[in-house]
Amino acid sequence: MRHRKPPPRVLDERLDRVPSGSAGRSRAADGREFSKTDYEALAEFRFSLRRFLRYSEEGARAAGITPQQHQLLLAIKGRPSREWASLSDIAESLQVRHHAAVGLVDRSARARLVRRTPDPDDRRQVRVRLTAKGEAILARLSRRNRSELRALRRTLRIPFLEDSAD
Repeated sequence: MRHRKPPPRVLDERLDRVPSGSAGRSRAADGREFSKTDYEALAEFRFSLRRFLRYSEEGARAAGITPQQHQLLLAIKGRPSREWASLSDIAESLQVRHHAAVGLVDRSARARLVRRTPDPDDRRQVRVRLTAKGEAILARLSRRNRSELRALRRTLRIPFLEDSAD
């Protein structure tokens, strides 16, 4: 029987409550209190992230692929030091279960965005690579998204996360 490993912890957002009488203020895990300005910056950052994600999703759909297929193409192309990804790599990069990654690769292979090749070192494994069509779509979407990210550059900085002299 296979044991499932728990999903990786990407971000630890536990907040410690300040004792009663503090008007509901919160402290970050490092003990620093959040100011109204911090909350405003965090809200603007979240809004900018969501706006970018929506922009990126709309671009993918306009290119004739799903947002998940776009993420797949980027996960493969973005692998350090190689031009392919294993199904396990893909599942981890996209933060999905293995069977969901397999289904996404199946649909993307049918759309001729990716192709599977056997791993020469381990025939039980497959390597997933971009096709010329997948490369072209990813390049077009990445140029489009880079332009939007440049426009959002200012709001993607969060002042309260910058190092402070303690």
